[in-house]
Amino acid sequence: MNFKSIILEKKEGIAKITLNRPEALNALNEQVFSEIVAALEDIAKDESVGAVVITGSGRAFSAGMDIKTIRARGTGAGSGVDTNRIARQAIEAIEKLPKPVIAMINGYCLTGALEVAVACDVIIAAENAVFGDTHARWGLRPTWGLSQRLPRAVGVMKAKELSFTADMISAQEAERIGLINKVVPANKLEEATKELAQKMLANSRGSIAAYKYLINEGMKTDLATALRIEAEANITIEDSQERLQSFGKGKGA
Repeated sequence: MNFKSIILEKKEGIAKITLNRPEALNALNEQVFSEIVAALEDIAKDESVGAVVITGSGRAFSAGMDIKTIRARGTGAGSGVDTNRIARQAIEAIEKLPKPVIAMINGYCLTGALEVAVACDVIIAAENAVFGDTHARWGLRPTWGLSQRLPRAVGVMKAKELSFTADMISAQEAERIGLINKVVPANKLEEATKELAQKMLANSRGSIAAYKYLINEGMKTDLATALRIEAEANITIEDSQERLQSFGKGKGA
């Protein structure tokens, strides 16, 4: 599969999607999102892949939506419909993929890129990474889900602070407020991400897919409804018996 704006690599059960527009700090546009959708469709069908990593080339994960695209389309009613459609499709594909998706943040992760990152299951960042929601700085508003996912990640008050001020925060602060899972030295980012993915690969893919579905569906509703979704879910995990029979045979609990 040939891509122009991303790189797709598969190795040892891990698929890696790299945003590859370093000259533009991996700015997002329709082509990038279209290629992400295509890559995720390929990954969904590939049984050799059990975990996914999304990252950026150069010194940024992504600086967000390509400003040139925004200027060209305008900001009036109906503008950017195609971009919004494919962007939401890509973000929903990340959430619905029955495999864990790790955002590996290697630098700037701003605005539209933050919308992508918070849709991932886990976020690990280099110590020099920078996060921010700058929609308000440019007279824009989120249209890919950030106004809903960010408060669920860090709480309503903190989300409002970040979005209203358009402040950029360090990876250390992002970890402190619960926006990301882990901060590591920049030269250890690849290694730490691979180690995290391998820990996931060691467990039941069916169990992880079930967890991802149940957590994501439950977060959309109230606790009582979420508990009912969990109790009534008809989910078959194919390797349950095999794994249970290995209990006590040197694999422990």
